[in-house]
Amino acid sequence: MKPRCEWCSNDPIYTDYHDYEWGVPLHDERRLFEMLILEGAQAGLSWITVLKKRPAYRELFHNFDVKKVAAMSDEDLEEILLNPAIIRNRLKVYSARRNAIAVLKLIEECGSLDHYFWSWIDHSPIVNHRKDLNEIPALIPLAETISKDLKKRGLNFVGPTIIYAYMQSIGMVDDHVEECFVRVKEKG
Repeated sequence: MKPRCEWCSNDPIYTDYHDYEWGVPLHDERRLFEMLILEGAQAGLSWITVLKKRPAYRELFHNFDVKKVAAMSDEDLEEILLNPAIIRNRLKVYSARRNAIAVLKLIEECGSLDHYFWSWIDHSPIVNHRKDLNEIPALIPLAETISKDLKKRGLNFVGPTIIYAYMQSIGMVDDHVEECFVRVKEKG
């Protein structure tokens, strides 16, 4: 069995996410938007819950096409709330549209979601060297700064803990522990 970060269970969905997505630099606009919405949906829940529901989110939210999500009507969102395949929290579901509208404005101003996020770290990932899970913080000061900026831009479900998780999920921050096979593979 490969040594992985302690938070990763043996569920195949979780191990695939850990092995191939978490901490890997992501620059695809649609996926960046997807992860922003999914990280917000995760608030107060376990990440495995969101990962298991991700296929339904992709289907119901137009594969996270930001323009299509921004154009969703109240009726569309109310219909989504009836679907048990997603997290049926009204504030989280409606925030997908609100955030899409705000992201379109952000893209207009900054050129892309990719440029907006990655410019905070000069387009180069922060690679930490953590010995174990206890060394990984829930947030860092930069996540607080980005969170404040996103909130000023009208986004919600973007608190500093969510933003730090987002930064890890899109590879802005690599927090794989030293003994994790992903980190060992990167060294080799």
